Amino acid sequence: MVAAAIRTIFAQPDATHVHDQLDVIAGMLGRQFPKLEMMLRDAAPDLLAFTSFPVSHWKKLWSTNPLERLNKEIKRRTDVVGVFPNPEALLRLAGAVLVEAHDEWQVSDRRYLSEGSMTLLTQAPKEVTQPSSCRHRLPTLTRTANRSYTTPRDVTDRFA
Repeated sequence: MVAAAIRTIFAQPDATHVHDQLDVIAGMLGRQFPKLEMMLRDAAPDLLAFTSFPVSHWKKLWSTNPLERLNKEIKRRTDVVGVFPNPEALLRLAGAVLVEAHDEWQVSDRRYLSEGSMTLLTQAPKEVTQPSSCRHRLPTLTRTANRSYTTPRDVTDRFA
C-alpha cells in the first residue's frame, strides 16, 4: 500500500500536480507512519528534482535501463577474462569499457535523449508554480562552463 501510494507522486502529468500529490501522500501516510511523513518531506527536494526538467524527459530520467545495459556489458567482459591477476587489472578493464561506452554515446546518431529535447534545457526556463501549501523548495539548475547542469549541492559531499 505504501509503495503504491508513493508511486502516485510520480504518475502526475505536470510539476504542480507532482508537488500537490507529494503533500497529499505525505499527509495521508503521516497519520499512520509519522516518521515516513517526515522522511518524505525532508527528501522532497531530491524526490522532486526531476520536475525541473521538461516533462518529455521524466520517464527517461527515472529509468535505469542505460545503467543496467552498461553493467551487463562490464559483466560480460569480465566473465570472458575470468580470473584477474590483481584488482588494478579489473579496474583497467572496467574503465576501458566505460571509456568505450562514453565514446559511443558521444558519436552515436541514436541518443537516449535527443538533441531536440536537450535544447529545451538551454531555453529560458519556465517557472514551476508550486502550490502555496508546498513547504519544500526545489534547487534550481545552474549552468556551468562545460555545459552541464548541476544542483547547488555537490554530490561528492554525500560521500566525504
